[in-house]
Amino acid sequence: MTPDAALAALRSHANPARAAEMAAYHKQSREVLGLSNALTGALADDWRKALDQPGLVTLAQGLWASDIFEARIAAGKLFIQARMRPDDAAAWDCITNLVPDFDSWAIADAVAQGGAKRLAQDPRRLDELDTWISSDHMWTRRAALVFSLPFTKARHPNPTEAAARVRILRWCETLAPDRDWFIQKAIAWWLRDLSRRDPDAVTAWLATHGATLKPFARKEAGRQLGR
Repeated sequence: MTPDAALAALRSHANPARAAEMAAYHKQSREVLGLSNALTGALADDWRKALDQPGLVTLAQGLWASDIFEARIAAGKLFIQARMRPDDAAAWDCITNLVPDFDSWAIADAVAQGGAKRLAQDPRRLDELDTWISSDHMWTRRAALVFSLPFTKARHPNPTEAAARVRILRWCETLAPDRDWFIQKAIAWWLRDLSRRDPDAVTAWLATHGATLKPFARKEAGRQLGR
């Protein structure tokens, strides 16, 4: 599957009326085809199963370079395997090279699906995400939290997962004074998800740092705690 063939497949499903609605909703100036998220995901899933890692990287780069809304979303969904063999270094490099171009939550979250899988495969990559927290690019700062959501999931975290939680809670503390809505929402998202597995940690964090958050984010972070 070449990038040109993949783009042709995406265009074959274009829905101009829906595209206009989606462009307005997502505030897109780039081309929007009007494809449903389910359809874009299904196409990406077929391509992912048919290609090896170098092929996926080439396809992702080509789709991304088109700057078509659904093509960028599909590019982000090409790396969502739980494990990539023998390693996933090329996929990780491809994903992280896309992050500086983020300008839309829908595209950023699609890429984050693969980024989260690759981070879970090699948690040492949290060292790289450490540098994202101080980025001048809001979407890069946000990506550190969205990529690291898998570390909220374990009810009985292993030592690596427990250490990751401590580190990411420090990121939340560092970012809490950031007034950008998307950053506040990402902090709340991370804390809310963690509260389902470790309510004590989130309760303690909110008691110490919650006042720094905007009210909507503080409320969302504590929603599972009955706050």
